[in-house]
Amino acid sequence: MPTIDRIDAARVVIYLNDHRPAHVHVVQGERSAVLILHCPDGPLELRENIGFSRTEMRHILEESLSRLALFCREWERHHGPGRQNS
Repeated sequence: MPTIDRIDAARVVIYLNDHRPAHVHVVQGERSAVLILHCPDGPLELRENIGFSRTEMRHILEESLSRLALFCREWERHHGPGRQNS
């Protein structure tokens, strides 16, 4: 599970054996969130949040949106080209 970026103390990771649709996991200690990317243009979709406050989640979503192109490139690099929203 490569770390592709960091948002403050949280790691943004993509699991190598993961499934579509394109998404990232944001993890920090026991807390985690899963964001569906809807590549290439978004919008981001929060699929799951375990433990992040609303304020933290809002910040994570804002930062992730600004890095959406990077996250989509990394997903494709690890999982290959193709329709990302299926």
